Amino acid sequence: MQRHKAKAGILSAIFMGLGQIYNRQFIKGLMFIAVEAVALIYFISNLGRAFWGMTTLGESPSRLEKVKGIAKMVPGDHSIVILIESLITLLFFVLFLIVWYMNIRDAYKIGAERENGRPSHTFKQSVRYILDYKFAQSFLLLPGMGILFFTIMPIIFMIMLAFTNYAAPNHIPPAKLVDWVGFETFRNLLVLKTWSHTFYGVLTWTIIWAVLSTITTYFGGMLVALLINQKGIRFKGMWRMLLIIPYAIPQMISLLLMRNLFNGQFGPINQYLGFFGLDGLPWLTDPFWAKVTVIVVNMWVGIPVSMLLIMGVLTTIPRDMYEAAEVDGATNYQKFRIVTLPMILFSTAPTLIMQFAGNINNFNAIFLLTGGNPVNGNYQYAGSTDLLVTWLYKLTLDQNKNNMASAIGIILFIIVAGFSLYNYRRTKSFQEEDMIQ
Repeated sequence: MQRHKAKAGILSAIFMGLGQIYNRQFIKGLMFIAVEAVALIYFISNLGRAFWGMTTLGESPSRLEKVKGIAKMVPGDHSIVILIESLITLLFFVLFLIVWYMNIRDAYKIGAERENGRPSHTFKQSVRYILDYKFAQSFLLLPGMGILFFTIMPIIFMIMLAFTNYAAPNHIPPAKLVDWVGFETFRNLLVLKTWSHTFYGVLTWTIIWAVLSTITTYFGGMLVALLINQKGIRFKGMWRMLLIIPYAIPQMISLLLMRNLFNGQFGPINQYLGFFGLDGLPWLTDPFWAKVTVIVVNMWVGIPVSMLLIMGVLTTIPRDMYEAAEVDGATNYQKFRIVTLPMILFSTAPTLIMQFAGNINNFNAIFLLTGGNPVNGNYQYAGSTDLLVTWLYKLTLDQNKNNMASAIGIILFIIVAGFSLYNYRRTKSFQEEDMIQ
């Protein structure tokens, strides 16, 4: 009995491409051999250093040494550069292992076909098979590589930083080395009073902000959409155009303009209030009023988005449902509660969840309007209106507390991902889609 598949698989396991050559697929085999040859050259020089770097993060910091009586800076190991280079090398190694496995699988499969009396495919036939049946997978290979190295790798790098002591002033390379510290950063953030008071305070405001900003923009947009959709409203196109202007203007311009309008005692808003004999309010300088201001301004920016979405849903509701409700004697409120609202929620529930998740990470609204201020003396590097995402930004860019910022980023991801997945799976649109499939 022939054992082509076993021999081909073993040969490809020993060295990529040998199994293909054994199966008389010479061009494919030479290509696999070239891939392993290049990989061996690369990994012989870099794989050992990658494991060393991932384990130690460097051993000798930069230092001053006297050479012939002259002090010179001797460059040492840069822990972060070593970590990035090691991570890239290990990702390439994982990709190589995947290709190595595919090479064995391919040789084994072709060997099995030979045992069944079928001839091996020529290189031209293999290319034609890929174009006809595996085109989508082949076409997605390049963007998949881009996602791996430009999206997944930075995420892995950020997660790794959370388990180091990479923070100013004592552990900033190349003058100082960075070390692995395990879960100490998370413990400090959640338990140590210096950090935990700020974390829980900012987290509480982040949740309050996300809930209020989502509810106000969603139901505000629903109200506006229902009003415009009423029978007696004339010039509906004009109203749509006017109400979409806040969304059409770039958000940065709108927020910076609002920041000037609400700015201090001499801002335009307070001047208008003074004109009517009213005292101005500390819109951006008092913690409570600053929070009110960002929610109100976010309504101005966010209501048009919900309005457009809900107006589109309203056009899809069959008129027969309203006529049936009218025959049953339903009032306008009952028609809204029984027909309109369920249909809107059914279609927009996933978008509502997405808006909530987006508001948790709404960096622009806070940073451009208040910058996280007013200052809170009880917080560590955070202001009264800072969200977790803006606090993370300050810790990274302003304070070089990179390990703490990474830990906050991981916790933020867990909160957003957990909430979104749990609630999305509970929506009727998801459940009914599951039943249809």
